[in-house]
Amino acid sequence: MSLLSAGAGRPTPGPDGARPADRLAALLRAGGLELPPPGQGATGVRWARLAAWGRESLPLARLAEGHTDAVAILREAGAEPVPGARYGVWAARSGGTGAELAGAAGSWVLRGRVRFCSGAPDLERALVVAAAPAGSRIVDVDLSRTGVRRHADSWRAAGMRDSDTLDVDLDDLEVTDLVGEPGFYTERPGFWWGGAGVAAVWSGGAAGIVDALRERLRENADPHQLARLGELHTGLEAVDALLTRTADAIDADPKSTHRTAAWTARAAAERLCRTVLDVAPRVAGVAALAGGLADRLADLGMYVRQHHGERDLAALGEAVLGEAASGGVPGGTGPGEAGRATFGGER
Repeated sequence: MSLLSAGAGRPTPGPDGARPADRLAALLRAGGLELPPPGQGATGVRWARLAAWGRESLPLARLAEGHTDAVAILREAGAEPVPGARYGVWAARSGGTGAELAGAAGSWVLRGRVRFCSGAPDLERALVVAAAPAGSRIVDVDLSRTGVRRHADSWRAAGMRDSDTLDVDLDDLEVTDLVGEPGFYTERPGFWWGGAGVAAVWSGGAAGIVDALRERLRENADPHQLARLGELHTGLEAVDALLTRTADAIDADPKSTHRTAAWTARAAAERLCRTVLDVAPRVAGVAALAGGLADRLADLGMYVRQHHGERDLAALGEAVLGEAASGGVPGGTGPGEAGRATFGGER
């Protein structure tokens, strides 16, 4: 199936002017955030929904992807989300920041500053990934607790402003229950599959911009504009095909991490988005940019920087060499621990 086909990938818009956080709450109440679990036969359907949210609104998609990923993580660990709660996944470790668990089993304390916490003002719960002595641990945090401090002025960029992404301080929260075993967050296959799902969101965001260009050019387009539109369409179709193939491979062999495939899909989607960011303004012109397209481009440019450029491509190259050394076994050796940290430090 095609992730971006008319049936699977077109969004169902919410009310005009609805805040992404409010739209997320409405989707949750209506059951619209229940997605097929990854790796169980319908990964392509799951990613098509993620792409559709990206096509509608990248800030909404950022929140919806975080919630649905949190639900998948909990269920992989044999747990269930708190009914009716909007979740996020807060795992960033940027510039020496990040959550840490201090103490010992039965008396853990969660502390530290976590950056890039999307949905911080409105979410009820977050899976916080914290460094711990025996390996990273996941804490399911009630965000109404005393000691969760949000920094309202910590996101000053125009891009993704509506995702309400803030820095959050965790001030010595007592922790009794942890999700999964040490290292569970990065060692489970779903870690890699989730990263490819983010690429589906990026591709949806790119498709939404191409939709706007197509509408603008429908009445009057010169040959240069048509050539650029054809270029963007080709890029979308190529990434769509790669994501579909990757989803099918995951469903066919859910015991594998499919790390190289996930890295490849992300790299292809990132390259597509960079092309859209370069070409779309030249095709659209000032009137379309001033009419809202500039905001969508700013959102895409910010969101796609979860891909770390040459660092992520170097990790992909390491994986490709590892597969060659192992005789082309799917999955290969994959990126080392530094590669996993880069891959997971996006939330």
